[in-house]
Amino acid sequence: MVLDATFRGVVSMGDVAHSLGLSHSVHVINSFIVNFESLVPITNQEIQAEDILFDGVHVRVYHPPGREEKLRRAVMFIHGGGWALGAPKLGSYDSLCRKMAADLDAVVVTVDYRMAPDVHFPVQYEECVQAAKHFLKPEVLVKYSVDPERVAVCGDSAGGNLAAAAAQRIGIDNSTSVKFKLQVLIYPVLQALDFNTASYQQNHNVPILYRRLMARFWLEYLDADPDIMHSIMMNKHTAQDQSLVSLNRSKLNWTNLLPKRVIKHYKPVFPLTGSPSILKDVPALLDSRAAPLLASDEVLRMAPRAYILTGEHDVLRDDGMMYARRLELAGVSVTNDHYEDGFHGCVSFAFWPLQFSVGIRAVHNYIAWLDEQL
Repeated sequence: MVLDATFRGVVSMGDVAHSLGLSHSVHVINSFIVNFESLVPITNQEIQAEDILFDGVHVRVYHPPGREEKLRRAVMFIHGGGWALGAPKLGSYDSLCRKMAADLDAVVVTVDYRMAPDVHFPVQYEECVQAAKHFLKPEVLVKYSVDPERVAVCGDSAGGNLAAAAAQRIGIDNSTSVKFKLQVLIYPVLQALDFNTASYQQNHNVPILYRRLMARFWLEYLDADPDIMHSIMMNKHTAQDQSLVSLNRSKLNWTNLLPKRVIKHYKPVFPLTGSPSILKDVPALLDSRAAPLLASDEVLRMAPRAYILTGEHDVLRDDGMMYARRLELAGVSVTNDHYEDGFHGCVSFAFWPLQFSVGIRAVHNYIAWLDEQL
């Protein structure tokens, strides 16, 4: 409750600053996040960190100590924050990457992609793909003593979106000889056509990611008019009279893709008539590079084995579960690790000074899965 109240206050401060013309609201919120994350002590200090460029994209490479002549595993990590927030080289994300490097004895690369509002889709996606393609080059893997058969991609929230999209791209890219062996998607955001899935209805006002805030992140990422927020939250952009959506309906039909235990009493919300201008003005809503859940079965078949972490108290629960089911139907092996006490962002709260037991368990379990499978 204290965390939620603090975050709501920071968002309100950002909105006030924005309305007064002092600063963009996202910059205000991110400034608070950076200042807070700077208080988190550096852990696993034996892990060396190197800030460099991968094909022009800023990354940090974490090196475990020890002999370089042996081939190691590797994880490319992509941070979350609604494509707009986050400090990947500070605090909880730095601690998480250091822990992965230490626990897995692996090389870990975190992508410091540029964020909204300074850039918009597809820049974030393209930078993550650029960094991934560079890292997967045989000569680069040799440089870092990485086994080309044991490389995973991982991301949380919007980073899970980018990780899934990058894994899809690498999977079908004939110019990339080395592929990701695994993908780890931590409460990923995967679609923006239905803001009334069962989990959106159940958790629309549950901390720390509210339906309105998620819609706001999407509109910022896609550089869309913020005035359409109410319409998309009401699914006016995917109303029954919207012909542009028809080919994608089955890909996010949660009444078929989700187990009954999570659907509960919730019903789909698709108005009879909608706002046809939204999809015409924001075509990226239908772009699988922005919304990986909309990828074709042919693309999904080429995706790597997946671990998808979902939380019961999260508007994005159903995004992850639907993607897990679609991957399974495409023949991809999937582990869906669901936490009944999980909430959005819990993995970031596995480190001092804000530690939640579910965050500690979630970090331990997904790293253990990587240790076993990678």
